[in-house]
Amino acid sequence: MATPTPSGRVLSGVEAGAVLRAEAAGRVGALAALGKRVGLATLLVGDDPASEAYVRIKHRKALEAGIRSYDHRLPATAAQHEVEAFVEELNRDPEVDAFLVQLPLPAHLDPAPVLERILPGKDADGLHPHNLGRLVLGLPAPRPATPTGILRLLDHYDVPTRGARVVVVGRSSLVGRPLSIMLSARGRDATVSVAHTLTPNLAEVTRDADILVVAAGFPGLIRAEHVKPGAVVIDVGTTRVDSALVGDVVFEDVIAVAGGVSPVPGGVGPMTIAGLLWNTVLLAEG
Repeated sequence: MATPTPSGRVLSGVEAGAVLRAEAAGRVGALAALGKRVGLATLLVGDDPASEAYVRIKHRKALEAGIRSYDHRLPATAAQHEVEAFVEELNRDPEVDAFLVQLPLPAHLDPAPVLERILPGKDADGLHPHNLGRLVLGLPAPRPATPTGILRLLDHYDVPTRGARVVVVGRSSLVGRPLSIMLSARGRDATVSVAHTLTPNLAEVTRDADILVVAAGFPGLIRAEHVKPGAVVIDVGTTRVDSALVGDVVFEDVIAVAGGVSPVPGGVGPMTIAGLLWNTVLLAEG
């Protein structure tokens, strides 16, 4: 069984993310000494305020790490073929080592063929089917940025995964499914269960967890009665409610029983950005 963090500890991604970004910056500097400059691009379609805010932060942190940053925009009215054609341009751009298409796309666009057009060797988010397949097989490839950040957050706070019982609430291809694979892989050695909002008697399942990761996109889903005393709880949820960012975990309720809880905001969000920069450096290194 995993040894939990001290009771009531706040697992800040601001601090842990800064450490990972500093590691990325050091490797960017090493590449620069060899004459190689690292470039990251984003493609934002439309003017969704939350997406614009995320993109601004990503570019600011990239520049701080010494990574050249390219911010590309298309109008919300862009057609499917226009978005896919722009992805092909980024694939061909020698200045861009890695890039991402900011999600969600406007409702009239299908994200699947857009993401599949990204070259696996430039996939900053680690979400291309080729790279997800290599993850399943345990082969080298960029890993999804949010799960990468979550693992580094656990490492930063000395939360062991070997022998731990982990419950992941959420089954998306962005977080839940890849994270469950990464946690159960050799070297991490956790025993992982995947649950979701339709899991019967959810609290019975989650109370078995030494580490509980909640990525359901359902505000306030997890309360104290869902958590084993002393467990570590990672809140991946980010839903805007009355202009405020709200997680899947009722923080004030859960912190009273958990060994450690990541806050929203300031928890997994900074770790996702750090994971994105880490992927960018790895792709630039080839």
